Amino acid sequence: MGTARRIGVAGILLGMVMGTLTLLALEGGEVVIVRTRDKHGAARETRTWIADRAEGSWIEVASPTRPFFWDVLGNPDLELWRGGRWQRCRALVAANPEGHERVRWLLAQKYGWRDRWIGMLVDTSKSVALRLACEAS
Repeated sequence: MGTARRIGVAGILLGMVMGTLTLLALEGGEVVIVRTRDKHGAARETRTWIADRAEGSWIEVASPTRPFFWDVLGNPDLELWRGGRWQRCRALVAANPEGHERVRWLLAQKYGWRDRWIGMLVDTSKSVALRLACEAS
């Protein structure tokens, strides 16, 4: 096998390992679905991580350009799929930098190496924290 071919095979194997690690990181911990509505009322479902505190659950919008964030700004009422059922919630945008620092800390505590791995792949330096106030079960 020639050098170029070995390098190509090694590159493919490395890509497969990185892809597998990324999938394990993203889906290996608790993942919830947030259902928002756009300005026309169409539903949008977004998979995301979640962390809990006494004052509510927290999710992160990795970038303020994400479509589901624009949905929340237009209508903060959403649905959360968690624990095998839908729950009605209201999203409250947390002021930055405190909100960003809080959600980053909460997710790092809960997801550990997964959060660190994804942090190497995705720039969350401008992320926005959403606190969810959900109806009691």
